[in-house]
Amino acid sequence: MARTAFITGITGQDGSYLAEFLLEQGYAVHGLVRRASGSNLQRIAHLADRVTLHQGDLLDQMALVRILKEVRPGEVYNLAAQSFVPASWTQPVLTSEIDALGATRLLEAVREVDPEGIRFYQASSSEMFGRVQEEPQNEQTPFWPRSPYGVAKLYAHWITINYRESYGMWTASGILFNHESPRRGLEFVTRKVTDGAARIKLGLADKLALGNLDAQRDWGFAGDYVRAMWLMLTADKPDEYVIATGRMHSVRDLVRLAFDHVGLNPDEHVKSEPGMIRPAEVSHLCGDYSKAQRELGWEPTVTFEQLIPMMVDADLDRLKRHGDAP
Repeated sequence: MARTAFITGITGQDGSYLAEFLLEQGYAVHGLVRRASGSNLQRIAHLADRVTLHQGDLLDQMALVRILKEVRPGEVYNLAAQSFVPASWTQPVLTSEIDALGATRLLEAVREVDPEGIRFYQASSSEMFGRVQEEPQNEQTPFWPRSPYGVAKLYAHWITINYRESYGMWTASGILFNHESPRRGLEFVTRKVTDGAARIKLGLADKLALGNLDAQRDWGFAGDYVRAMWLMLTADKPDEYVIATGRMHSVRDLVRLAFDHVGLNPDEHVKSEPGMIRPAEVSHLCGDYSKAQRELGWEPTVTFEQLIPMMVDADLDRLKRHGDAP
């Protein structure tokens, strides 16, 4: 009998890659979609006849209980979030409701339906480290979030641990550093850069405005990172793991690589806008994934130098075929 997984945030970048991966492993895959997400299914359109979608919301605990009773999953992956960090300053309460209390509602639903049989994965974030206290960051590094998003994710991270320690539930968290792909939303800096480079190359734009070009991140490929999520839930014991590449690059590096790939000089097209810089900036993040490598056998397979050209090529292809369609 096929194992059953339930994914919140299945219509997002990570959800779509995770659904694909679990289907390859022989799972029956179910996903949570908000009614408003009905027109935002393009990332999983190719899986439409292979996944089962359920309408619900992390704001509605009764709906979560009802769905879990119907699906009876062995694994629950909580990937749903308000995940755009800049938006968390303009919508801090909504971000907290979804990212922090939403995780609590889902944990409570699991506790009510099947606390012993369901394994729970929480998508934690490197943004919890914020003003970093050591380099690189590992599972023991103190947290110091610098945005409402990071604070909300930290609450969800600790409440996930608390439910394991309080109720004996199988709960694991992946502290994922930045991970990208051609399916990344256009509002995120990596995709903004690759889309911008493609547009300028095709004559659809001439300039690209960005925030802090000196901010540094540890960027990996989303397809690699969802495999780590699964390895956590199929491990012998639940725990927390940093998932990263161990390599740090600046936004300036990202811009240079993307524009070089299409034969353009970024100095002629890219400028930094002070108004686009975050109120409390996180200057640099770099993860130490040695624990995941040692205990889960996980390591990244796609390098930064492979990832960004992949994304630029995907944006070039999309713009040539569909124009401004996302």
